[in-house]
Amino acid sequence: MPSVLPDGEPMPEDGALPASALHAAGDRPLAFYLHVPYCATRCGYCDFNTYTATELRGSGGVLASRDNYAETLADEIRLARKILGDDTRQARTVFVGGGTPTLLAAGDLVRMLDVVREEFGLADDAEVTTEANPESVGPAYLEALRAGGFNRISFGMQSARRHVLKVLDRTHTPGRPEACVAEARAAGFDHVNLDLIYGTPGESDDDWRASLEAAVGAGPDHVSAYALIVEEGTRLARRIRRGEVPMTDDDVHADRYLIADEVLGAAGYDWYEVSNWATTDAGRCLHNELYWRGADWWGAGPGAHSHVGGVRWWNVKHPGAYAAALSDGRSPGAGREVLSDEDRRVERILLELRLREGVPLALLRTTGLAAARKALADGLLEPGPYERGRAVLTLRGRLLADGVVRDLVD
Repeated sequence: MPSVLPDGEPMPEDGALPASALHAAGDRPLAFYLHVPYCATRCGYCDFNTYTATELRGSGGVLASRDNYAETLADEIRLARKILGDDTRQARTVFVGGGTPTLLAAGDLVRMLDVVREEFGLADDAEVTTEANPESVGPAYLEALRAGGFNRISFGMQSARRHVLKVLDRTHTPGRPEACVAEARAAGFDHVNLDLIYGTPGESDDDWRASLEAAVGAGPDHVSAYALIVEEGTRLARRIRRGEVPMTDDDVHADRYLIADEVLGAAGYDWYEVSNWATTDAGRCLHNELYWRGADWWGAGPGAHSHVGGVRWWNVKHPGAYAAALSDGRSPGAGREVLSDEDRRVERILLELRLREGVPLALLRTTGLAAARKALADGLLEPGPYERGRAVLTLRGRLLADGVVRDLVD
């Protein structure tokens, strides 16, 4: 089942934000994340806030229906307009994620985007992305999305090997994600991403290399490659615990990462975040970069998280409870936290160190600066940027990024 929400203080029923959250808001970009919580089936490794039809049956009624979801989510966007008041910022990015957004009709996704446009406006160069399951779209669907204003799409590929997809409980057939890239290009999409996962039990180095080669051969301008994390409560975790499939260790993950950087680099993809590569700067996912750089974003949908001006909050998880709150004129927020200056400093280090541009050394305290000097001596930070006042991970540093950042925030 999906992971639990964090602790926090109660959210006001009207969703009002403290005045401090909107101070100097015009200096920060504004993004929207629109969560679609529906999936046809649940993948064995997934603990996202998603629901199948079986899981929703009898627990949400008409309020949890996919059929009226676009209008329900539109109500939260209208609430966002009310709460943000005379904030004049237009949306710099919009990202529709899930779940499987493309289980909804293309017109529903376009309707959700239209409400953002109506209430806030879209920047002239706005990046508008949706995630997509390869089996849930075709040429006509993609053309409808493109005509409706979407200009970037991300397909979940995970692997090119059938036996790896089977362990992950992925339902698409090998080769379909690559075909989707061609269909998206034909529909006029400017930017296309393929998501890959490495470290699946039973996957070999050759399997992983074949998946990478299939991905770059399809010609997307962006590839994401994530290490499989086995979350408690998932079907895959239970299978590993029963000994049905082996657990993949950290050394294997490191080897797979090195293969990814080798294959992607040779194909003209440059890393710009530890798990993301693009062929050009324009191909980078701006929406995710806004997250990593601490911008403002409004997350609409069940379980979605938001951040505005140092205030972070999260919505109730169940689609029925979410819809009921909006129907009653209440904020669907379940809780929130107000970040201190120290919280925000630490988060900047945690997130920005993962980027190709790294993090300013000026953000580090005495202990962190000493750790940075040691990381430089150990070959974990690049010498050139360090001399210019920035901590930037080397390839080896990327392999040990979690440990490096822990030391720097001390």
